[in-house]
Amino acid sequence: MERKITGDTLIIDLLQINPNAAEILFAHGMHCLGCALSHGETIEQATNAHGEDLEQILDELNA
Repeated sequence: MERKITGDTLIIDLLQINPNAAEILFAHGMHCLGCALSHGETIEQATNAHGEDLEQILDELNA
């Protein structure tokens, strides 16, 4: 079964689930994968901190 990325998914785990996650986040100006907080920050926390639309990014990450 394929894992689905949710708001609770840790940034550090994104690349394991979706190898294109960095490209998607970078397109939104989010350089989270290089951030020291990525080990404990969720995608929801990151989108809130960057003022991005969580649902839009989740849709792109899960496409």
